[in-house]
Amino acid sequence: MTATGAITIEDLSFSAADRKGRRIDILSGVNLSVREREFVAIVGPSGSGKSTLLNFVAGLLPVQTGRVALFGVPVPNQTQVGYMFQSHGLMPWRSILDNVSIGLEIAGVARESRYARARELLAELGLKGFEDHYPAELSGGMRQRAAMARTLVADPQIVLMDEPFGALDAQTRVFMQELFSRYWNDHRKTVLFVTHDIAEAVALADRVLVLSARPGRFIAEYPVDIDRPRSPDRLQGNRKFNEICELVWADIRREANVSMQGLAV
Repeated sequence: MTATGAITIEDLSFSAADRKGRRIDILSGVNLSVREREFVAIVGPSGSGKSTLLNFVAGLLPVQTGRVALFGVPVPNQTQVGYMFQSHGLMPWRSILDNVSIGLEIAGVARESRYARARELLAELGLKGFEDHYPAELSGGMRQRAAMARTLVADPQIVLMDEPFGALDAQTRVFMQELFSRYWNDHRKTVLFVTHDIAEAVALADRVLVLSARPGRFIAEYPVDIDRPRSPDRLQGNRKFNEICELVWADIRREANVSMQGLAV
């Protein structure tokens, strides 16, 4: 563990102009500390600023007010961050092996070394034998596994995930949850995971944080004191799991109602 923590956010606020030029407050006074090797999930009503918050951690947005630091160093400093989105974003003209290794290629890693690392990770994620296939030849779940491999291939210290399984069918989604849960148990990366799926958040994370309605700020934190390794599809009958899910859902329902009332004004 580092003394400073892996991710530190202090008094982060952010506003942006809408199409009519009016300033809209997106985030307000957000504070967050994530320990090294901790898995933290963020949930909240639509429009609460979850993805925006990830973009600040990734250094994709300039900080207006407050501070964002990785291992004590203010962003941007992104060599230690991997970012996985809901869309796989694979390049259709490149093989799966070339898609997965593209980050290492850009970083100047020799062809033999980057291919060896990509092959190793593809095998770990169940894609051994598909290295020379193209994205169109793979199922949706397989493409998302390839996207996960591309995110992880450079061995980032911090992994940011924005609804990474949201576009998948229910069966494939559970499979991906279990796959990433096994990967995290083996490698213990620092993970900041955004999702609309409360059960997914509770099944995967060490802590679940709830963002308020816009402007987003953290209003609740729920430690998930359930033994690992966990199998997401086998937690439905777990009393503690269901209790946490119900508490989180109550928070989100309340904040969603606040958001809807604001729109009606």
